Amino acid sequence: MTSMSFISVSGTHREAGRQVGEATAEVVRRWAEMPFDTAMVDRYRVATAAHLPWAVEELDGVAEGAGVDPLAVFAGAVAELDMGCTDLVVMPEQTVAGHLLVAHNNDYLAECEGEYVAIEWIVTGDPVCFTIGLGPWPAVGWNDAGLSVTATNLEPADSRVGIPRVLQLRDVVRQRTFADAVEAALHPARASSYNWVLAHGDGSAANIEGGARRAEITYLTDGALAHTNHYVHPALLALQRDGSGLSGSKTRLRRAEDRLGRDAPFTPERLRGLLSDHANAPDSLCRHGNDHAVRTVFWCVADVTDGCVVYGSGPPCRSRSLTHDLHEPGRSAVVRALLTQPEPGGPL
Repeated sequence: MTSMSFISVSGTHREAGRQVGEATAEVVRRWAEMPFDTAMVDRYRVATAAHLPWAVEELDGVAEGAGVDPLAVFAGAVAELDMGCTDLVVMPEQTVAGHLLVAHNNDYLAECEGEYVAIEWIVTGDPVCFTIGLGPWPAVGWNDAGLSVTATNLEPADSRVGIPRVLQLRDVVRQRTFADAVEAALHPARASSYNWVLAHGDGSAANIEGGARRAEITYLTDGALAHTNHYVHPALLALQRDGSGLSGSKTRLRRAEDRLGRDAPFTPERLRGLLSDHANAPDSLCRHGNDHAVRTVFWCVADVTDGCVVYGSGPPCRSRSLTHDLHEPGRSAVVRALLTQPEPGGPL
């Protein structure tokens, strides 16, 4: 049972990036050694610099800290990793405490599990942010202004050169208001799109499914919602590219929707139990692939109302849980490891 590394960085974007690069140097160097199309990556970098110059500065800082080529680090942001993910959002009336809850399983190659890191960003001019991601490249995030940002991987057929979506996520999580977060997710210069689940401590929540040029927003006012890794909105089905994981994504979505429909009311612990569900393995919500197979490499459950995130490395059914309080910057440098187990998700 492994525990996820946590680092806290501060200063300007470049200074914070340099600290991240120093702390994740081994991961950054491994990814920087992978071949990439220099001319193509440079086009993405130019497009990003025109709209999010601070993001380029931050990654350049990462490169400095890790001692590698800045373009190679940027190539890591351009790479479209074939991840499987599950997002859940439960509105207040479906929870025991009347709080807005969000949960996420992140599935990727088993051998990369130890490369995921939790980062607290105390950057000048920004809200304090907390992200979890592969080295310096975030997958989910929250901030002390009340925002929650989780996302599932989509394979849109209209991808183009533009702002890589992992850097879009880094931008979305910096936003102080729900409306600004929605606008950032729909940036007109985006290269492609995740399926975004955005939530805020003020009770706002939305699911944004899209591609590089089109998107559909579903604002949530009650109930619960799940999303996995395929297009669901009727207006966007034509964007779906065929892939080997499409059937499994649909299986996971059906199971998540079934559990959401019959397990209410929810607590954070009960949501973790849902993330730990093993029905329909290997296409289960909690995945246990070994060696080069895909498995759940991290999980998280956020009480968006309270600003508290519980998370862990590996499958949620058996990993050590960690907590992060978004309203107490720096506290998670001595984060408490909680050995409590989730409600059973089913037999392995």
